[in-house]
Amino acid sequence: MTPDILDRSRSAASSDLPSRSSLSIPNRFQGPILIGLSIVVGTVAWSGNMMTIPVAMLFPLLWAKSPSRVTAAGVSAGYFLAASRGLPQGVANFYAADLWPGLMLWVMASVSFTLVHAILWTGRPGRGRAVRYSAAMMLMAVPPFGITGWAHPLTAAGILFPGWGWFGLGTTAILLVVMTGQRWQIAVAVLGGLYAWPATDWAQPKLPHGWNGVDLALGQNLGRDGSLRFHRDLIAAARTVSGDGAQFVVLPESALGFWTLTVARLWQEGLQGSAITVIAGAAVITAAGYDNVMVAISATEARILYRERMPVPVAMWQPWRASMGEGGGARAHFFANPVVEVAGMRIAPLICYEQLILWPVLQSMLHAPDLIVATGNGWWTSGTSIVAIQQASATAWSRLFGVPIVTAFNHNEQE
Repeated sequence: MTPDILDRSRSAASSDLPSRSSLSIPNRFQGPILIGLSIVVGTVAWSGNMMTIPVAMLFPLLWAKSPSRVTAAGVSAGYFLAASRGLPQGVANFYAADLWPGLMLWVMASVSFTLVHAILWTGRPGRGRAVRYSAAMMLMAVPPFGITGWAHPLTAAGILFPGWGWFGLGTTAILLVVMTGQRWQIAVAVLGGLYAWPATDWAQPKLPHGWNGVDLALGQNLGRDGSLRFHRDLIAAARTVSGDGAQFVVLPESALGFWTLTVARLWQEGLQGSAITVIAGAAVITAAGYDNVMVAISATEARILYRERMPVPVAMWQPWRASMGEGGGARAHFFANPVVEVAGMRIAPLICYEQLILWPVLQSMLHAPDLIVATGNGWWTSGTSIVAIQQASATAWSRLFGVPIVTAFNHNEQE
């Protein structure tokens, strides 16, 4: 080798050294930076503002850029914990206890999301990574992992592709997968363009004439006050709404308390002389526990309309009780009654927790409903954005499939 070539080789080698040392600094902080960004993404996307949901689509990019499986787990946990940050306070309100039970449930709920994404993570870009993220996306959409599949980035489809239905959902899934590849910049650019378009072209599907949802502010008394006076006041409120032209009045989850023959007769008598149908939440006691239901009541009929497919895990749905020979928890009917019929209309019912996860609403959309009826009893969410997130998610699905939505929620008296 000639001296000139040796000199050129040495100079080339020495020119490489600064670039290597400069790369060592960002590499050292890459993990903490990615985890910090995932917390920001989860916080902003799931703030309760429907228009910020598309920010969640940046999560798979951060997951794919993780330099190790440990970092990928941290990114996943950071995103999920930030998105569900209202849970500790909500559980503390519900049980009138300190934050510790809520904190434990908060962390436990994040385990399935974190494990799925950590196990399926790979540092090798290409088709393998795309397949792995696709698998993670699907696993978090259906049971058993989908039972705690909150904050799913696919919910952004309703903001980006209003009215596109299943094609919009598939396109969103493709964009999420592209986020994990080497051409992620294209996906980010497309996401920005799609976000700007619907933000200036807002059009919510029009609610059919005669439907009206009633929000209440009765706090924890709703569903617990079974007095005659309480029911008569609620009947009077429903009749007042019907005076404005409503034929179908929707009341929140748990509005009627325990559903009994006495309650049914009381409401039918109270609706005599009117042509309205009231759809309201109630609880039906069974030998093994209870069902969280919607009932339909008119002057001539009172029936159970819908049994909740997925009650709130731990707080309501407690499957371990059966193995211990105990009862008392709410039953999960999983894939039962995805649509129900009221006056010839196909209704997609979503009670409370079902608005936060994917498979109940997607199963209902497979049956081409005419209307979404979303109810909740959110008195215990005071000081959190949980109800706002529920409503934003349900409305996003309404936009995606072009199906009108009517909502009815109970809030805390102080709100």
